[in-house]
Amino acid sequence: MNAVTADPLQRIAELPGVGEAVEETRTVVDRLLGHRVLRRRSADVSLESALRGAHASAVLDGSRAELEEVRSGAADDPLIKGALRVSGELGQLVDVWRKAPRQVLARLHTLAAADGVGADALGRPRAAGEPAQDPLGLGEPPSPGAVAARLDGLDGLLDAHASVPALVVSAVVHGELLALRPFGWGDGLVARAAGRLTLIDRGLDPKSLVPPELGHRQRREEYAEALRGYTTGTPEGVAAWVVHCCTAVADGARDSLATCEALKRG
Repeated sequence: MNAVTADPLQRIAELPGVGEAVEETRTVVDRLLGHRVLRRRSADVSLESALRGAHASAVLDGSRAELEEVRSGAADDPLIKGALRVSGELGQLVDVWRKAPRQVLARLHTLAAADGVGADALGRPRAAGEPAQDPLGLGEPPSPGAVAARLDGLDGLLDAHASVPALVVSAVVHGELLALRPFGWGDGLVARAAGRLTLIDRGLDPKSLVPPELGHRQRREEYAEALRGYTTGTPEGVAAWVVHCCTAVADGARDSLATCEALKRG
């Protein structure tokens, strides 16, 4: 999907099954946003969402740390450390995301990969001959030239008209970055963070209460299969990917609803 623009995004939104998945997910997210606990304790829910989302994202890229290890600070894992840094700075990047996406992606990679690669590789797209990790089993990554061409389309994608659902834009941002693996290490952390940034920026989840990463982890095999379908570029494959991403957001919203209920009970 080279140089994705608003018109193709609108066509994706109209693919079979996508509209229904978007509406179902919005219903769950709206139920979360209307929970009474958030009037007083939205920051607590957001912090728990950030922690659980960071852990799930790191596990998807290969970490074996348990959630309670992360919660206690005992997890000494480059992926966990990177995911927590990314999660901690996400709110500061929202205002820049649509204006300068390449700048934000470089920053996300610098945060994600600080303990995984050398300083000279931080925030820099991989060069020809440099390897790309493949935790989801996608096979050979696109060439650096193809990566650069498709990243150029990110500006137009993020400028998509407001009528295109945030869930669709987020899914395509996420899918493009996972398919490209632009940096070679920590690309999953970056892609999932970019997808979440898009949901925040476009108003679906303005307080970052939903950890979609958790839904992707719970459906890990489906996640990888749907992504492989997305990379084919077929309408069926793209639609299945967007539906999967919607489902993961709904899963994350339900998890945060459970957090709200636990806080309500004290």
